[in-house]
Amino acid sequence: MDRCNQTGALDFVFLGFSSERGTNLCLFAVFLSLYLVAIVGNTLIITAIHIDPRLNTPMYFFLSNLSFLDICYTTSVVPQFLIHLLTNHKNISFNCCMAQLYISLALGGTESILLAAMAYDQYAAVCQPLHYNVIMSRRLCVQMAVASWMGGFLNSLVQTVFTMRLCFCSFSNKLNHFGCELLAVIKVACSDTFISEMSILVTGVIVLQIPCIVVLYSYMYIIRAILRIHSSEGRHKAFSTCTSHLTVVTLCYGTAIFAYMRPKANISPNQNKMLTVFYAVVTPMLNPIIYSLRNKEVKGALVKAIWKTIL
Repeated sequence: MDRCNQTGALDFVFLGFSSERGTNLCLFAVFLSLYLVAIVGNTLIITAIHIDPRLNTPMYFFLSNLSFLDICYTTSVVPQFLIHLLTNHKNISFNCCMAQLYISLALGGTESILLAAMAYDQYAAVCQPLHYNVIMSRRLCVQMAVASWMGGFLNSLVQTVFTMRLCFCSFSNKLNHFGCELLAVIKVACSDTFISEMSILVTGVIVLQIPCIVVLYSYMYIIRAILRIHSSEGRHKAFSTCTSHLTVVTLCYGTAIFAYMRPKANISPNQNKMLTVFYAVVTPMLNPIIYSLRNKEVKGALVKAIWKTIL
């Protein structure tokens, strides 16, 4: 029996979705399409924000951060999955698996905290419009963005360290997943995982539930302020902007809390695979679409960016 002293030389084997080549080829085409749409869409959002002076505001500063996060997040998972769909060799070394785990957890945690910062920006814009530019100074925006990144990477460091301290054995090295997802990795450990599971719950409260509460609390005041706006055009514009953010928030927090904040007995491998697909592939693809469809300024800037790229 290979114990902890062998984990450095251990390879994990991904079971993925299917062992049939025809099914894997179909999945390759689907996921490649989704990945390309996510990369192109988020790149266009970032380009549009940087070339249009009208979008030089805190809201779009945070949106460009979110788009960059989505590009990094989906790239940390999808390319490896695409390669494994085309090959019979679906192995990954222990060290590479831990690296992928660390990066994906860090980016996911950063996005969770960043969405709370974006909610505060929305609150300042709607509830304190006369003092908005003073409250949301460039310095504060940068500080909030940096705090989001630092919080995400610190959370990931804690989770990865606890995971690396577990024992893994060569006879149980098959991950019922298509990537090094935290719950899938912990499930194949040969040692007691109680401390790791408790750390997931504790950090889940800090990184997922507290930011989610901040968002909900902010939107209580935002909705109340919007209903007090006398102009129907003003209410429509405010609701359009807030609806985009709320949709993204629901997609992000809903899937992440459902995946990580449930009792262990209720966790299904197939459910976790589908949830990972949703927040690592589908959500990064949908975010630029959601923001561009609900925002005329973004749509105009995107058209300008596309024309500049073509010409």
